[in-house]
Amino acid sequence: MHPDWNEKERGLYESVVTFCKESLQHDVGAFDARSEFPKEAWQSCADFGVLGWRVPVERGGKGYGESLVAYLMEAFGYGCEDNGLAFAIGTQLWGVQTALLQFGSEEQLEKYVPGMMRGELIGAHAMNEESSGSDAFAIETTAVADGDDFLLNGEKTLVTFAPIADFAVVFAKTAPDAGQWGISTFLVDADTPGYTASAPDEMMGLRTAPYGRVLLEDCRVPASSLLGKAGAGASIFSHIQAWERSLVLAPHIGAMQRLLEQSLAFARERKRGGAAIGKHQAVSHRIADMKLRLETARLLLYNTVRKQQDGAADLMDSALTKIYLSECLTQSALDAIAIHGGDGYLTEAGIERNLRDAIGATIYSGTTDIQRNIVARLLGL
Repeated sequence: MHPDWNEKERGLYESVVTFCKESLQHDVGAFDARSEFPKEAWQSCADFGVLGWRVPVERGGKGYGESLVAYLMEAFGYGCEDNGLAFAIGTQLWGVQTALLQFGSEEQLEKYVPGMMRGELIGAHAMNEESSGSDAFAIETTAVADGDDFLLNGEKTLVTFAPIADFAVVFAKTAPDAGQWGISTFLVDADTPGYTASAPDEMMGLRTAPYGRVLLEDCRVPASSLLGKAGAGASIFSHIQAWERSLVLAPHIGAMQRLLEQSLAFARERKRGGAAIGKHQAVSHRIADMKLRLETARLLLYNTVRKQQDGAADLMDSALTKIYLSECLTQSALDAIAIHGGDGYLTEAGIERNLRDAIGATIYSGTTDIQRNIVARLLGL
Protein backbone atom coordinates (compact mmCIF):
# COMPACT_ATOMS: atom_id res chain seq x y z
CA MET A 1 0.00 0.00 0.00
CA HIS A 2 1.03 3.59 -0.56
CA PRO A 3 2.52 5.07 2.63
CA ASP A 4 0.70 8.39 2.31
CA TRP A 5 -2.70 6.96 3.28
CA ASN A 6 -3.87 7.52 6.85
CA GLU A 7 -5.27 4.85 9.16
CA LYS A 8 -8.89 5.50 8.20
CA GLU A 9 -8.12 5.32 4.48
CA ARG A 10 -6.10 2.13 4.89
CA GLY A 11 -9.03 0.73 6.83
CA LEU A 12 -11.35 1.53 3.92
CA TYR A 13 -8.92 -0.23 1.59
CA GLU A 14 -9.00 -3.36 3.72
CA SER A 15 -12.79 -3.23 3.98
CA VAL A 16 -13.06 -3.19 0.18
CA VAL A 17 -10.70 -6.16 -0.13
CA THR A 18 -12.73 -8.06 2.47
CA PHE A 19 -15.99 -7.16 0.74
CA CYS A 20 -14.69 -8.39 -2.61
CA LYS A 21 -13.43 -11.69 -1.19
CA GLU A 22 -16.58 -12.36 0.80
CA SER A 23 -19.34 -10.97 -1.42
CA LEU A 24 -18.05 -11.23 -4.99
CA GLN A 25 -17.61 -14.98 -5.08
CA HIS A 26 -19.37 -15.66 -8.39
CA ASP A 27 -17.60 -18.17 -10.64
CA VAL A 28 -15.69 -15.69 -12.77
CA GLY A 29 -14.46 -18.38 -15.15
CA ALA A 30 -18.02 -19.55 -15.83
CA PHE A 31 -19.34 -16.02 -16.32
CA ASP A 32 -16.38 -15.28 -18.60
CA ALA A 33 -17.04 -18.42 -20.67
CA ARG A 34 -20.69 -17.40 -21.09
CA SER A 35 -19.90 -13.69 -21.64
CA GLU A 36 -22.43 -13.03 -18.88
CA PHE A 37 -22.75 -9.88 -16.78
CA PRO A 38 -22.78 -10.74 -13.03
CA LYS A 39 -25.96 -8.89 -12.03
CA GLU A 40 -25.95 -10.04 -8.42
CA ALA A 41 -22.34 -8.95 -7.96
CA TRP A 42 -23.20 -5.54 -9.43
CA GLN A 43 -26.06 -5.18 -6.95
CA SER A 44 -23.76 -6.21 -4.11
CA CYS A 45 -21.38 -3.44 -5.15
CA ALA A 46 -24.21 -0.94 -5.13
CA ASP A 47 -25.39 -2.12 -1.70
CA PHE A 48 -21.83 -1.77 -0.38
CA GLY A 49 -21.76 1.82 -1.65
CA VAL A 50 -19.23 1.50 -4.47
CA LEU A 51 -21.44 3.31 -7.00
CA GLY A 52 -21.78 6.25 -4.63
CA TRP A 53 -18.11 6.76 -3.82
CA ARG A 54 -17.79 9.78 -6.12
CA VAL A 55 -21.27 11.20 -5.50
CA PRO A 56 -21.38 14.20 -3.11
CA VAL A 57 -22.71 13.58 0.40
CA GLU A 58 -25.56 16.01 -0.15
CA ARG A 59 -26.78 13.73 -2.95
CA GLY A 60 -26.61 10.62 -0.82
CA GLY A 61 -23.12 9.46 -1.82
CA LYS A 62 -19.86 9.07 0.07
CA GLY A 63 -18.28 12.19 -1.39
CA TYR A 64 -14.80 10.64 -1.58
CA GLY A 65 -12.09 12.52 -3.42
CA GLU A 66 -10.72 11.14 -6.65
CA SER A 67 -7.45 9.95 -5.10
CA LEU A 68 -9.29 7.94 -2.47
CA VAL A 69 -11.65 6.47 -5.06
CA ALA A 70 -8.65 5.40 -7.15
CA TYR A 71 -7.12 3.83 -4.04
CA LEU A 72 -10.32 1.93 -3.30
CA MET A 73 -10.56 0.78 -6.91
CA GLU A 74 -7.01 -0.53 -6.52
CA ALA A 75 -8.33 -2.52 -3.57
CA PHE A 76 -11.22 -3.71 -5.72
CA GLY A 77 -8.83 -4.91 -8.43
CA TYR A 78 -6.85 -6.80 -5.82
CA GLY A 79 -9.77 -8.42 -4.02
CA CYS A 80 -11.97 -9.17 -7.03
CA GLU A 81 -10.70 -11.47 -9.77
CA ASP A 82 -13.41 -10.30 -12.18
CA ASN A 83 -11.51 -7.68 -14.17
CA GLY A 84 -14.56 -7.11 -16.36
CA LEU A 85 -16.64 -6.14 -13.35
CA ALA A 86 -13.91 -3.78 -12.12
CA PHE A 87 -13.72 -2.18 -15.56
CA ALA A 88 -17.51 -1.86 -15.76
CA ILE A 89 -17.63 -0.07 -12.43
CA GLY A 90 -14.84 2.22 -13.59
CA THR A 91 -16.83 3.24 -16.66
CA GLN A 92 -19.70 4.28 -14.39
CA LEU A 93 -17.54 6.18 -11.90
CA TRP A 94 -15.20 7.93 -14.33
CA GLY A 95 -17.30 8.03 -17.50
CA VAL A 96 -21.03 8.32 -16.94
CA GLN A 97 -20.97 9.82 -13.44
CA THR A 98 -18.29 12.33 -14.39
CA ALA A 99 -20.52 13.57 -17.20
CA LEU A 100 -23.58 13.84 -14.97
CA LEU A 101 -21.94 15.32 -11.89
CA GLN A 102 -19.99 17.93 -13.84
CA PHE A 103 -22.51 18.95 -16.49
CA GLY A 104 -25.95 17.64 -15.48
CA SER A 105 -28.87 19.88 -14.59
CA GLU A 106 -30.61 19.45 -11.26
CA GLU A 107 -33.42 17.60 -13.01
CA GLN A 108 -30.97 15.24 -14.73
CA LEU A 109 -29.03 14.58 -11.54
CA GLU A 110 -32.19 13.71 -9.63
CA LYS A 111 -33.41 11.48 -12.44
CA TYR A 112 -30.29 9.35 -12.87
CA VAL A 113 -27.81 9.56 -9.98
CA PRO A 114 -29.88 8.04 -7.12
CA GLY A 115 -30.84 5.07 -9.31
CA MET A 116 -27.22 4.55 -10.34
CA MET A 117 -26.11 4.48 -6.71
CA ARG A 118 -28.80 1.93 -5.84
CA GLY A 119 -27.78 -0.29 -8.77
CA GLU A 120 -31.16 0.22 -10.43
CA LEU A 121 -29.86 2.26 -13.37
CA ILE A 122 -26.84 1.57 -15.56
CA GLY A 123 -25.51 4.16 -17.98
CA ALA A 124 -23.65 3.70 -21.25
CA HIS A 125 -21.13 6.08 -22.81
CA ALA A 126 -21.91 6.27 -26.54
CA MET A 127 -19.24 8.14 -28.51
CA ASN A 128 -17.41 5.66 -30.72
CA GLU A 129 -18.58 4.90 -34.26
CA GLU A 130 -17.43 2.53 -36.97
CA SER A 131 -16.13 5.38 -39.11
CA SER A 132 -14.51 7.43 -36.34
CA GLY A 133 -12.41 4.97 -34.34
CA SER A 134 -9.48 6.78 -32.75
CA ASP A 135 -10.54 10.04 -34.42
CA ALA A 136 -13.22 10.50 -31.78
CA PHE A 137 -14.70 13.72 -33.13
CA ALA A 138 -15.20 12.36 -36.66
CA ILE A 139 -18.65 11.06 -35.71
CA GLU A 140 -21.57 10.97 -38.11
CA THR A 141 -24.50 10.69 -35.70
CA THR A 142 -26.73 13.74 -36.01
CA ALA A 143 -29.21 15.50 -33.75
CA VAL A 144 -31.56 17.75 -35.70
CA ALA A 145 -33.78 20.24 -33.88
CA ASP A 146 -37.47 19.60 -34.45
CA GLY A 147 -39.58 22.05 -32.49
CA ASP A 148 -38.77 21.57 -28.81
CA ASP A 149 -37.21 18.18 -29.53
CA PHE A 150 -34.19 16.68 -31.26
CA LEU A 151 -34.21 13.78 -33.70
CA LEU A 152 -31.14 11.55 -33.35
CA ASN A 153 -29.88 9.33 -36.14
CA GLY A 154 -26.73 7.23 -36.25
CA GLU A 155 -25.06 4.12 -34.89
CA LYS A 156 -22.64 3.83 -31.98
CA THR A 157 -20.23 0.92 -31.65
CA LEU A 158 -18.10 -0.65 -28.90
CA VAL A 159 -20.41 0.83 -26.27
CA THR A 160 -19.83 -0.57 -22.79
CA PHE A 161 -23.15 -1.74 -21.30
CA ALA A 162 -25.06 -1.06 -24.54
CA PRO A 163 -26.99 -4.37 -24.38
CA ILE A 164 -28.31 -3.76 -20.85
CA ALA A 165 -28.00 -0.02 -20.20
CA ASP A 166 -31.01 1.94 -18.97
CA PHE A 167 -29.77 5.14 -20.57
CA ALA A 168 -26.87 6.39 -22.64
CA VAL A 169 -24.72 9.51 -22.82
CA VAL A 170 -24.89 10.06 -26.58
CA PHE A 171 -22.67 12.40 -28.59
CA ALA A 172 -24.16 13.74 -31.83
CA LYS A 173 -23.63 16.58 -34.28
CA THR A 174 -26.11 19.43 -33.90
CA ALA A 175 -24.12 21.70 -36.24
CA PRO A 176 -22.27 19.42 -38.71
CA ASP A 177 -20.45 22.30 -40.42
CA ALA A 178 -18.87 23.44 -37.15
CA GLY A 179 -16.59 20.40 -36.80
CA GLN A 180 -15.92 19.31 -33.25
CA TRP A 181 -17.57 22.49 -31.94
CA GLY A 182 -20.83 21.35 -33.46
CA ILE A 183 -21.06 18.24 -31.28
CA SER A 184 -23.59 18.11 -28.45
CA THR A 185 -24.31 15.59 -25.71
CA PHE A 186 -27.66 14.00 -24.88
CA LEU A 187 -29.01 11.72 -22.15
CA VAL A 188 -31.16 9.17 -23.94
CA ASP A 189 -33.29 6.59 -22.14
CA ALA A 190 -33.07 3.10 -23.59
CA ASP A 191 -36.86 2.78 -23.81
CA THR A 192 -37.12 5.82 -26.10
CA PRO A 193 -38.72 4.92 -29.47
CA GLY A 194 -36.00 4.76 -32.12
CA TYR A 195 -33.32 3.61 -29.64
CA THR A 196 -32.23 0.02 -30.27
CA ALA A 197 -29.44 -1.81 -28.47
CA SER A 198 -27.73 -4.85 -29.98
CA ALA A 199 -27.00 -8.18 -28.40
CA PRO A 200 -23.58 -8.34 -26.69
CA ASP A 201 -20.57 -8.52 -28.99
CA GLU A 202 -18.28 -11.51 -28.43
CA MET A 203 -14.90 -10.31 -27.17
CA MET A 204 -11.45 -11.65 -26.41
CA GLY A 205 -11.50 -10.42 -22.81
CA LEU A 206 -13.53 -8.36 -20.33
CA ARG A 207 -16.38 -10.68 -21.18
CA THR A 208 -18.34 -9.93 -18.03
CA ALA A 209 -18.67 -6.28 -19.12
CA PRO A 210 -21.15 -6.39 -22.02
CA TYR A 211 -20.26 -4.40 -25.13
CA GLY A 212 -22.54 -3.71 -28.06
CA ARG A 213 -24.02 -1.22 -30.51
CA VAL A 214 -26.68 1.45 -30.16
CA LEU A 215 -28.77 2.27 -33.22
CA LEU A 216 -30.62 5.60 -33.29
CA GLU A 217 -33.36 5.92 -35.91
CA ASP A 218 -35.40 9.12 -35.69
CA CYS A 219 -34.96 8.84 -31.94
CA ARG A 220 -36.91 11.79 -30.55
CA VAL A 221 -35.66 13.31 -27.30
CA PRO A 222 -36.74 16.53 -25.56
CA ALA A 223 -34.45 19.53 -25.38
CA SER A 224 -34.21 18.87 -21.63
CA SER A 225 -32.15 15.77 -22.44
CA LEU A 226 -29.29 17.99 -23.66
CA LEU A 227 -26.35 17.61 -21.28
CA GLY A 228 -24.60 20.94 -20.83
CA LYS A 229 -24.89 23.46 -23.63
CA ALA A 230 -25.40 22.81 -27.34
CA GLY A 231 -22.02 22.53 -29.04
CA ALA A 232 -20.21 21.65 -25.79
CA GLY A 233 -19.94 17.95 -26.65
CA ALA A 234 -16.25 18.03 -27.51
CA SER A 235 -15.39 19.78 -24.25
CA ILE A 236 -17.56 17.36 -22.27
CA PHE A 237 -15.94 14.36 -23.97
CA SER A 238 -12.42 15.72 -23.36
CA HIS A 239 -13.23 16.34 -19.70
CA ILE A 240 -14.53 12.79 -19.29
CA GLN A 241 -11.52 11.31 -21.07
CA ALA A 242 -9.07 13.22 -18.89
CA TRP A 243 -10.49 11.44 -15.84
CA GLU A 244 -11.27 8.10 -17.46
CA ARG A 245 -7.88 7.62 -19.13
CA SER A 246 -6.12 8.51 -15.92
CA LEU A 247 -8.17 6.47 -13.47
CA VAL A 248 -10.18 3.70 -15.12
CA LEU A 249 -7.06 1.53 -14.88
CA ALA A 250 -6.69 1.93 -11.11
CA PRO A 251 -7.86 -1.68 -10.58
CA HIS A 252 -4.86 -2.74 -12.69
CA ILE A 253 -2.63 -1.91 -9.72
CA GLY A 254 -4.55 -4.32 -7.53
CA ALA A 255 -4.59 -6.96 -10.28
CA MET A 256 -0.80 -6.68 -10.65
CA GLN A 257 -0.42 -7.09 -6.88
CA ARG A 258 -2.64 -10.17 -7.00
CA LEU A 259 -0.70 -11.71 -9.91
CA LEU A 260 2.60 -11.01 -8.16
CA GLU A 261 1.47 -12.75 -4.98
CA GLN A 262 0.10 -15.73 -6.92
CA SER A 263 3.34 -16.03 -8.87
CA LEU A 264 5.48 -15.74 -5.73
CA ALA A 265 3.51 -18.48 -3.99
CA PHE A 266 3.76 -20.74 -7.02
CA ALA A 267 7.52 -20.07 -7.45
CA ARG A 268 8.14 -21.00 -3.82
CA GLU A 269 6.03 -24.17 -3.85
CA ARG A 270 6.68 -25.68 -7.28
CA LYS A 271 9.91 -27.65 -7.39
CA ARG A 272 12.02 -28.83 -10.28
CA GLY A 273 15.28 -30.70 -9.87
CA GLY A 274 14.89 -30.70 -6.11
CA ALA A 275 14.67 -26.89 -5.79
CA ALA A 276 11.88 -24.33 -5.87
CA ILE A 277 11.58 -22.83 -9.35
CA GLY A 278 11.93 -19.36 -7.81
CA LYS A 279 15.62 -20.16 -7.31
CA HIS A 280 16.10 -20.08 -11.08
CA GLN A 281 16.88 -16.65 -12.49
CA ALA A 282 14.52 -17.17 -15.42
CA VAL A 283 11.71 -17.17 -12.85
CA SER A 284 13.08 -14.85 -10.16
CA HIS A 285 13.91 -12.11 -12.65
CA ARG A 286 10.37 -12.18 -14.02
CA ILE A 287 9.04 -11.77 -10.50
CA ALA A 288 11.47 -8.89 -9.85
CA ASP A 289 10.19 -7.18 -13.00
CA MET A 290 6.58 -7.71 -11.90
CA LYS A 291 7.40 -5.99 -8.60
CA LEU A 292 9.14 -3.13 -10.40
CA ARG A 293 6.17 -2.56 -12.72
CA LEU A 294 3.76 -2.64 -9.81
CA GLU A 295 5.58 0.00 -7.80
CA THR A 296 6.31 2.36 -10.68
CA ALA A 297 2.76 2.05 -12.05
CA ARG A 298 1.35 2.85 -8.62
CA LEU A 299 3.53 5.94 -8.30
CA LEU A 300 2.54 7.20 -11.75
CA LEU A 301 -1.18 6.64 -11.14
CA TYR A 302 -1.34 8.57 -7.87
CA ASN A 303 0.94 11.31 -9.13
CA THR A 304 -1.44 11.84 -12.04
CA VAL A 305 -4.64 11.75 -10.01
CA ARG A 306 -3.31 14.21 -7.46
CA LYS A 307 -2.22 16.58 -10.21
CA GLN A 308 -5.66 16.13 -11.77
CA GLN A 309 -7.35 17.04 -8.50
CA ASP A 310 -5.17 20.15 -8.24
CA GLY A 311 -5.98 21.16 -11.81
CA ALA A 312 -2.33 20.70 -12.81
CA ALA A 313 -2.65 17.52 -14.88
CA ASP A 314 -2.67 17.71 -18.67
CA LEU A 315 -3.01 15.46 -21.69
CA MET A 316 0.56 14.30 -21.22
CA ASP A 317 -0.16 12.95 -17.73
CA SER A 318 -3.28 11.03 -18.72
CA ALA A 319 -1.65 9.66 -21.89
CA LEU A 320 1.46 8.45 -20.05
CA THR A 321 -0.66 6.86 -17.32
CA LYS A 322 -2.89 5.10 -19.86
CA ILE A 323 0.09 3.74 -21.79
CA TYR A 324 2.07 2.59 -18.80
CA LEU A 325 -0.63 0.94 -16.70
CA SER A 326 -2.17 -0.90 -19.64
CA GLU A 327 1.18 -2.24 -20.83
CA CYS A 328 2.37 -3.08 -17.31
CA LEU A 329 -0.58 -5.35 -16.58
CA THR A 330 -0.28 -6.96 -20.00
CA GLN A 331 3.38 -7.79 -19.44
CA SER A 332 2.86 -8.91 -15.85
CA ALA A 333 0.06 -11.22 -17.01
CA LEU A 334 2.43 -12.67 -19.62
CA ASP A 335 5.09 -13.18 -16.94
CA ALA A 336 2.57 -14.84 -14.63
CA ILE A 337 1.64 -17.30 -17.39
CA ALA A 338 5.32 -18.02 -18.09
CA ILE A 339 6.02 -18.61 -14.39
CA HIS A 340 3.05 -20.97 -14.02
CA GLY A 341 3.93 -22.75 -17.26
CA GLY A 342 1.29 -25.18 -18.47
CA ASP A 343 -0.85 -24.49 -15.41
CA GLY A 344 -0.95 -20.80 -16.32
CA TYR A 345 -2.08 -21.59 -19.85
CA LEU A 346 -5.07 -23.58 -18.64
CA THR A 347 -8.30 -21.59 -18.25
CA GLU A 348 -9.01 -23.43 -15.00
CA ALA A 349 -6.24 -21.53 -13.19
CA GLY A 350 -7.66 -18.15 -14.18
CA ILE A 351 -4.21 -16.74 -14.97
CA GLU A 352 -4.67 -16.52 -18.73
CA ARG A 353 -7.91 -14.56 -18.29
CA ASN A 354 -5.91 -11.67 -16.84
CA LEU A 355 -3.93 -11.45 -20.07
CA ARG A 356 -7.05 -11.42 -22.23
CA ASP A 357 -8.58 -8.75 -20.03
CA ALA A 358 -5.39 -6.67 -19.93
CA ILE A 359 -5.05 -6.38 -23.69
CA GLY A 360 -8.38 -4.53 -23.84
CA ALA A 361 -6.88 -1.68 -21.83
CA THR A 362 -4.37 -1.01 -24.60
CA ILE A 363 -7.32 -0.31 -26.91
CA TYR A 364 -10.28 1.29 -25.09
CA SER A 365 -10.32 4.99 -24.12
CA GLY A 366 -7.76 5.66 -26.84
CA THR A 367 -5.23 3.08 -28.00
CA THR A 368 -1.67 3.14 -26.72
CA ASP A 369 -0.54 4.18 -30.21
CA ILE A 370 -2.82 7.22 -30.06
CA GLN A 371 -1.54 8.00 -26.56
CA ARG A 372 2.02 7.89 -27.88
CA ASN A 373 1.01 10.26 -30.66
CA ILE A 374 -0.30 12.66 -28.02
CA VAL A 375 2.91 12.43 -26.02
CA ALA A 376 5.06 12.95 -29.11
CA ARG A 377 3.00 15.95 -30.22
CA LEU A 378 3.22 17.56 -26.80
CA LEU A 379 6.99 17.05 -26.90
CA GLY A 380 7.07 19.08 -30.09
CA LEU A 381 7.48 16.28 -32.63
